[in-house]
Amino acid sequence: MAGRAQPVSPWPGVGAAALVAALILGTLAAVALRADTAGGFGPADWAALRFTLVQAVLSALFSAGLAIPVARALARRRFRGRSALIALLGAPFILPVIVAILGLLQVFGRAGWISDILGLFGLPPLRIYGLHGVVLAHVFFNLPLATRLILQAWQEIPAERFRLAAQLGCDGFTMFRLIELPMLRRILPGVLAVIFAICLTSFAVALTLGGGPRATTLELAIYQSFTYDFDLGRAALLSGLQLALTAVAALAALKFSRGDGFGAGLDRTIRRWDGGAPAVDACWIGVAAAFLLLPLAAVVISGLTGLFEMPALVFRSAVISVLVAATSTIVLLILALPMAMAVATGRHGIVELSGILGLAASPLVIGTGLFILIRPVANPVTLALPVTALVNAVMALPFALRILVPAAHDVVVRHGRLALSLDMDKRTFFTRVLLPRMHPQIRFAAGLSAALSMGDLGVIALFADPQIATLPLQIYRLMGAYQMQAAAGAALLLLLLSMGAFWLLDRGGRLHAET
Repeated sequence: MAGRAQPVSPWPGVGAAALVAALILGTLAAVALRADTAGGFGPADWAALRFTLVQAVLSALFSAGLAIPVARALARRRFRGRSALIALLGAPFILPVIVAILGLLQVFGRAGWISDILGLFGLPPLRIYGLHGVVLAHVFFNLPLATRLILQAWQEIPAERFRLAAQLGCDGFTMFRLIELPMLRRILPGVLAVIFAICLTSFAVALTLGGGPRATTLELAIYQSFTYDFDLGRAALLSGLQLALTAVAALAALKFSRGDGFGAGLDRTIRRWDGGAPAVDACWIGVAAAFLLLPLAAVVISGLTGLFEMPALVFRSAVISVLVAATSTIVLLILALPMAMAVATGRHGIVELSGILGLAASPLVIGTGLFILIRPVANPVTLALPVTALVNAVMALPFALRILVPAAHDVVVRHGRLALSLDMDKRTFFTRVLLPRMHPQIRFAAGLSAALSMGDLGVIALFADPQIATLPLQIYRLMGAYQMQAAAGAALLLLLLSMGAFWLLDRGGRLHAET
């Protein structure tokens, strides 16, 4: 409906996109202007670029490729515990990175569970450090996200399409080729681009599992420029390269992921007549569940013993994390909803590109830029929590847009002309049509944002003083003080808070997945 009268106004979304772009590009410019010099790339920088691209491509391909059969199996099967499993699919992605890595090491590490089993048969232990370890961790984090996004697209196919295909006698492969494959062609480019951009900014994974200088990502190189060299020019140059790479990924997603969809249905419960092979579907679901849940079980087991050894500061930090997550979620929805509506009207280029910039921008660079801008007029420490909430919202914005934009586009296409014919004003269409129809996607985006903000360890480390700390920062401090049992207990508390926030806000989205 681009170029025609629209039931929603794109200008609030354009304004929100401008604010996001100003924040990201403005902080990058502040860092670059503060630098004494900005030299060119050295051999180490080119090596970091090569490793970043290789691990990002492999991580995106493995994550999306494995998510397709898992999502298809979940879309075709109904079984007891399915809703709980779908909810748990969000756990690895929203799990704090350092906590998840501890779980992966306990399962796949040299002294992990699998290595212990291999030792019983005289086999050597697993080696998790290096490129394969980085890719393994990224697949652990991004496979659930890819599965949820693809499963959501599967559930959006009208039930009448499957009914008609069954009446025409289409077998499983024909139904996949005519109905499911076009959907995958529409959704996969965007999923691949998002995961690729996520892996471009990998920091904690490469720091802990990279295994040396040969496994350095661009984000890790930015961190080294700040921490060891304080070379702001080199950090700004590397951040600009991240922005350029993600812009290419975003443009590719916008070019190849556009499609008309399958049209409107009657919102009936989807029923499948292509039985396929139940054993194969069960195998995919079982393997994916084991791969994702075993590290979580390791975190729970190690954390139970440390729950009663946590100092009182841990609980204060937990309250701070909840407040920061709530504020971040509100800010995210204020930005994401108008931007999604702007994209739905057809003016998607600059708006969606501005939103996805959050994947490329280094939180460390944004935090440092804000520190430089705030310091002349106020004490940055006093604004630590608001700044953290703002940056966390911007970092979660790309994921929210990938969730909200398809739903907003479908609502405008299906109901926009009727709203215009009824002379419905924009506010009424937004409150009476758009919000109710997007309710599951809004809750999914809000739950994802709250959980990501709850477990983030980034900007707060630049601003916080000893008396102000979020729970992830408190865990980091406990680990630095070698209070590993207390850190394990705090990690379990953080896991429960993150999962609780995600479950509470995403409940409507999970109910939608069951229809």
